[in-house]
Order: sequence, then C-alpha cells, then structure tokens
Amino acid sequence: MRAIHMYGAGDVRVVEVPDPVLAADTDAIIRVVRACVCGSDLWPYREMPSGGPAQAMGHEAIGVVEETGAGVHGVQRGDLVVMPMFSTDGTCEFCREGTLSGCAHVGFFGRAGAAGAQAEAVRVPYADATLVRAGAETGDDEVLRSLATLSDVMATGHHAAVTAGVRPGHTVAVIGDGAVGLCGVIAARRLGAERVIVLGRHRTRTDLARDLGATDVVAERGAEAVERVRELTGGTGAHAVLECVGTEESTATAIEIARPGGGVGRVGVPHYPAVPQAVAAWVKNLHFGGGPAPVRAYLDELLPDVLNGTIRPGRVFDRTTSLDGVPDGYRAMAAREAIKVLVTP
Repeated sequence: MRAIHMYGAGDVRVVEVPDPVLAADTDAIIRVVRACVCGSDLWPYREMPSGGPAQAMGHEAIGVVEETGAGVHGVQRGDLVVMPMFSTDGTCEFCREGTLSGCAHVGFFGRAGAAGAQAEAVRVPYADATLVRAGAETGDDEVLRSLATLSDVMATGHHAAVTAGVRPGHTVAVIGDGAVGLCGVIAARRLGAERVIVLGRHRTRTDLARDLGATDVVAERGAEAVERVRELTGGTGAHAVLECVGTEESTATAIEIARPGGGVGRVGVPHYPAVPQAVAAWVKNLHFGGGPAPVRAYLDELLPDVLNGTIRPGRVFDRTTSLDGVPDGYRAMAAREAIKVLVTP
C-alpha cells in the first residue's frame, strides 16, 4: 500500500510499504477514509534531522474496519470508525481514571517507530478500547470531514476548554487561529461561553473564527495583546484561556490575560524549557494544566453533536488532497497557505 513517510525537515514522500496485518487478537485493520495533516506534524517538518530512519506520519483518521482479531467484539467489518490519535488498552488504572495518555500500553500513531495514519490502511491495537463506531460508511463529505476532526483536533480544542474550566456565561480567550484554536472556539461556545475572544493575526482564519462563534478578535501580540484583552474584559481578564500554540510567548500571554482564579488549558505542544510566568500564575491562583487530549474519553459526547449537525468542526479544513498531494500539503500548512489539510487516500 501507499503511505506518507518523512525523511528529514521538508522531506515528505509517498512510499510503498507492506500492507498492515493483525499482530494480536485485539487488533483491527482499518481502511483509511479520511486522514489529516496536523499542526504538530509541522514541528518535525521544520526540525527533523536527515539521515536517520524515516518516520511514518499521521495520527488522525477515520476509516472502515476491514479485519479484526479474534478478541475484538466492539467493532466489525464494514463499520465506519473514528481512530483517536493514540491507542489505549481501556483496562489499566490510568484508562479507568480517564488519563488515557498515561495508559500502560499507550501507542501514539505516526510517532517514531509507530504506524502512521496518512496511509491507505493502518493497524489499530486494542481496537475495542480505541476505536469508536460512527455508523456505516457514508458518502456525506461534510459528515466525514467533521468526523475526521474528532480523531484529534476537535477533541483537543474541547480538552483545552475543559481543562481551562469553561462554564456557561464565561468570557473565554483562545490563543491561536489554527485548526485547534478554531475548534477551541467551537468547544467554548458549546460549553456555554458568552464571549469568546480569539487572538490571531490572519484575517481568513479570524473571519472563520467569528463564523464559528468568536465574538472578538485581537490581532496584537505580546504586551499589546495583553492590554487589548484587558480593555475588552474591563480590566479583569478572561475566566478561561485556551492556549493552542505551544510557544513561550503564547503561554506567557495566556497567564497574563487570565483573570485571578481563572484557568489556562494548554494543548499546544510545548516548545520551551520551562513554563514562563510561573510566579504570575501562582500569584493569580490560576489552575493551569493540559496535555494530549484523551480523545476516546470525549467521543461519547462529541460524536452525537457531529452526527446531528450541532457542531461542524470540519469547516477547519480548507484544502483537500490525495496522498500524492500530501507533501505539498505540508508545505502549504508550513507557509500558512492552508489552515488544515484533509487527506482522501
């Protein structure tokens, strides 16, 4: 079959690889119907050293079950399923507590040595605990686009909102106008936020943010952004801040614009050695957390809202391509010519 591998910074290729096969009774093989290029994929695209082993890419997918191991009973051949960005066994103490990224047998797709979902098919370990049935295969492209976001980006935006403590009537600030930030806008409004301020500088993206429910846009950065948010909130700051970028500057801004006693939900992959403004966060009594979204734990509530059209997170995709176009899709996202690329293998 064909799949996407990365060989170094800027070096993304379509390659021929062996078809996936069952390796355990708890495995399933899915034929990928939709996959995605994630903003986090751009970090290795910018930084991966060349000369080492290639990395299979992609951790977001929906697909149709083609084959299951003897121990799989929750999904069957022909089911359309959402594949969360990592597999979990569903039985260890961390899974039972809801901290799925700490699973004793966690397996991140599209990471070093692991199978990638930017491919024609993928093997899914612990299929019963990992995959979520979304019904039978459908030809409705809008539904498929939104279902694809549930594998990571919509669940991650929701995780930021939950971690930040978004409640009905709150003022929420979302830092980042990429796909996660846009999904954070959807999530904040879904949880009852009265006002959603998005911090972003790209007009096409912030216009979409407004369509998705943002009430205000702050295009400034750094100290000017902090001052602008304070103006918009009467000097108090936001009840909840969704940090959807992962840089030192964005994290410092998140802490500064949160109101005393508020919360910061960090879902941008961190690219800094220590949390900035830690003393400020302590002084303001902020609850401050986040990490990889426990996607599987959120799907029971998010999936029905996608299927009935209450939320339409598939709108974050502004480019669609076959596997052949994925290398250019990476380039377009890195150049900010695309928000998020949808892949139709």
